[in-house]
Amino acid sequence: MAADPSFAPLADAEWTSRVGLGELTRALGADNIRWVGGAVRDSLLGLPVHDVDCATTHWPDAVIDRCREAGIRTVPTGIDHGTITAILDDGPVEITTLRRDVATDGRRATVAFAKHWQEDAARRDFTINALFAHPETLEISDYFGGLDDLAERRVRFIGDARERIAEDHLRILRYYRFQARFGAALDEQAENACADLASTMAALSRERVATELLNLLGLPDPADTIERMHARKVLQVILPESCKAQLATLRAVIAAEQAQGFTPDGLRRLAALTPAISEIADAIAGRLRLSRKQRAHLICVAERDGATDACTNAQDAAALAYRQGRDCAVDRILLSQGDARSLATWVQPEFPLKGGAIIARGVEPGPQIARMMRAIEDRWIDEGFPDTSRVQQLLNEELAKAKPASS
Repeated sequence: MAADPSFAPLADAEWTSRVGLGELTRALGADNIRWVGGAVRDSLLGLPVHDVDCATTHWPDAVIDRCREAGIRTVPTGIDHGTITAILDDGPVEITTLRRDVATDGRRATVAFAKHWQEDAARRDFTINALFAHPETLEISDYFGGLDDLAERRVRFIGDARERIAEDHLRILRYYRFQARFGAALDEQAENACADLASTMAALSRERVATELLNLLGLPDPADTIERMHARKVLQVILPESCKAQLATLRAVIAAEQAQGFTPDGLRRLAALTPAISEIADAIAGRLRLSRKQRAHLICVAERDGATDACTNAQDAAALAYRQGRDCAVDRILLSQGDARSLATWVQPEFPLKGGAIIARGVEPGPQIARMMRAIEDRWIDEGFPDTSRVQQLLNEELAKAKPASS
């Protein structure tokens, strides 16, 4: 089936002329493979493409053998499920043997290899993700009305929405992510099914939930989608702490990012949905199995003080960044409706004083050295990180204060 004239020509997409994909096509045979999924979908919309996926009628062993004969290195990244990754000069390509689901439990599927393109398309989640393109002619095979849905900006499950969700409960979050990215027209069946089956997400791996949630929050503007998830009691399954006040904070931080030129960030948006209480942030991070770095960041942002962190000048912003780290400071300022633009290219200065310099001035080693260092560093921060000569003046002043106590 040819693409609608309103779509961007697939031949204009940069990736369709990559040398490595031509080599892979010759190795596997043009009639035995199809480009599929995001690369096809995004190219039709004129969007940039990074990863290209390939479906094939060959079984994994045959893929490996044919690639070896063509001098293409492969890695068995998901061989149990029929996926081999070809390492090409212009980027890796995942090659997956046609599959059909044999059994599913909402978290994982048992699959069998299939023979027909439509069988493989039928097991995919959304119609817009089941578009196949011939590697030479670029003719599109559309078995479930994906082109019409793409033209209408509608995210629709293949077949019955409840059945698709029962196969993999994570498809609820995937639906909302794709709807936030591509959707305009809402699909009532999909919306109702996601709401009715939201509780099934509790059985999912928390790492999978966290990854999908952060990907959703990291889209340019997911606020409408997140509010709809909250209204339908879907968001509360994974973020029971969220409330209308946090939804307003999310909208405000998205507006601040856009106004100040900051890139959308999923973890920052998660912080917006998290009450400004460090214990709650810690509990959310633990429940979602965030990394140690992500957890520390979420807690740091939750410790914000709206009045203090809404920095009104660059010096205050730099002081916050020095004390809390640049990334945490940026997020705390944005969430407090302050101006963080001065931190966009900020580099943390190095405090130009060591304990040895204080000892050299006659102060005995011990706790007093650390106290004096902290006092001088605090003044140095508050004064906007002055140069070494000013630090020496600050040291002289602190030494003068300490003399009566030591005499």
